[in-house]
Amino acid sequence: MSSSTSVDRSPARRGNPWLALIAVSFGLLMVQLDGSVVAIANPAIGKDLGASTAELQWVTNSYLLALAASMILGGKLGDRFGRRRYYLVGVGGFVVASVAIGLAGSVEGVIVFRALQGLCGGILMPNTLGILRAVFPPRKFGLAVGIWGMVSAVSTSLGPILGGLLVEHVDWTWVFYLNAPIGVVALLFSAAVLKESRNADGEQRFDVAGVVVLAAGLLALVFGIVKGETWGWASGGTLGSIAAGVVLLVFFGWYETRQEHPLLPMRLFRDRSLTTGSVMTALNFFVMLGGIFFIMLYLQNVRGYTPVEAGISTLPLSLASLVASPLGSQLTARFGPRVTIPLGLVLSAAAMFGMLTWSTDSSYATMWPPYMALGLGVGVVLPATAAAIIGNAPVRDGGVASGLQSTMLQIGGALGTSVLVTVIAGKVGSSLYGELTGAGVPSAVAHGLEGAEDAVSMGIAPVSPDMPEGLRAAVVEGSAQAFVNGMHAAVAVTGVLCLVGAAVAVAGIRGRSTEEAGAEAPVPAVAH
Repeated sequence: MSSSTSVDRSPARRGNPWLALIAVSFGLLMVQLDGSVVAIANPAIGKDLGASTAELQWVTNSYLLALAASMILGGKLGDRFGRRRYYLVGVGGFVVASVAIGLAGSVEGVIVFRALQGLCGGILMPNTLGILRAVFPPRKFGLAVGIWGMVSAVSTSLGPILGGLLVEHVDWTWVFYLNAPIGVVALLFSAAVLKESRNADGEQRFDVAGVVVLAAGLLALVFGIVKGETWGWASGGTLGSIAAGVVLLVFFGWYETRQEHPLLPMRLFRDRSLTTGSVMTALNFFVMLGGIFFIMLYLQNVRGYTPVEAGISTLPLSLASLVASPLGSQLTARFGPRVTIPLGLVLSAAAMFGMLTWSTDSSYATMWPPYMALGLGVGVVLPATAAAIIGNAPVRDGGVASGLQSTMLQIGGALGTSVLVTVIAGKVGSSLYGELTGAGVPSAVAHGLEGAEDAVSMGIAPVSPDMPEGLRAAVVEGSAQAFVNGMHAAVAVTGVLCLVGAAVAVAGIRGRSTEEAGAEAPVPAVAH
């Protein structure tokens, strides 16, 4: 097969970039919705299936680990054997796994099929951007990524609303069954409009050893991150898992430099903008998923909102994301990611510092401005980081670069939830006794309740039915204030990280004039 574009004799709709964008948006919507609705469904899953807290954690973690470990592999498979083919395989597998989760009947079955769902998501996700990189000309790729980012951000933000409605009014299984109609539409529409594209060098040896080492390294690293909060960051298990992951990933990097046909070409990281964009991608989802995590704890457990009410209250975040991603793509096209990424991170920092004004009884007037700033900040950064990573990679490595970006999203999200819960827990532990006694809880009772800091770190007051009404009210008040103290510590840490990230982006990403010199990239081979 020639490395030039073949003459296309498929129907006119095949290869239309805007139809391709619609097609991949269906798959993206399915995966991103699933990632954010499950948190709402977990309590119902636990009650219905008699699952322990540890088992419920694995409902989330099995998906996260499989997703993180398979992203780069999914991109590589698409680059070599066909992006359309593996996108369709990922969508079909995701639908089958979703239906199987609803029919499983046991928490063990849910965990197994969640892992399969994550694996299929890892095959699907990188090929969405790989397909767009192959069909859009460089000058319009940023706009396409902006719309892709809008779909991603809005579906993630709307997940809690939709999940709450399904759990409250139907059944938790429909959180997963919902993927079936979306997936069927995605399969039919994508089969009709997507044109196959793959690299011209399809006869290269596949790097099986690289796949194994990379998957093992990512599994160990992400496992250590997600277990750090429950095991303790200084525990032997956490440190051992993270260290093993780092060692395996360093070995993977060394091994790949010695392969003629590597799974992840290390030459990509010679591009300073691509490398910096990868780090900023992780930071952006650290902020987004970590922020949504503690915001939902605050709204539901401290303020007493129902899942639906909590989701509706964050609509300004969703609406801001809807506007921000296309806006971010346009700003990136005009000024480059060196300007757009710092702008978005400063907006996210403003959102975090704005949450320092929140209290146990804040009015909604203090909540919506940070929601807006966070939606704008995350939404602006998302297409800019995609442009920095995928736009600076050769088209032939588009799937791998997209897999790299998706992997960094997952690592950043895992770090955000795990690290910020630890920050909250640390502050809760140091302030719980003082807040309880300050609220009127007797000193002896307050000392006895210090052991409940894990519950308070989730926003749950350690009350019991036999407590006198006055004592119960005091425990609720003191626990809520201790959680808010922890949340303030988390938002302060996150805000500072955003400002540091903005400075790193300015220093690490090339200016617009440099990028334009290499804007035009070779067109990938098209398979029929």
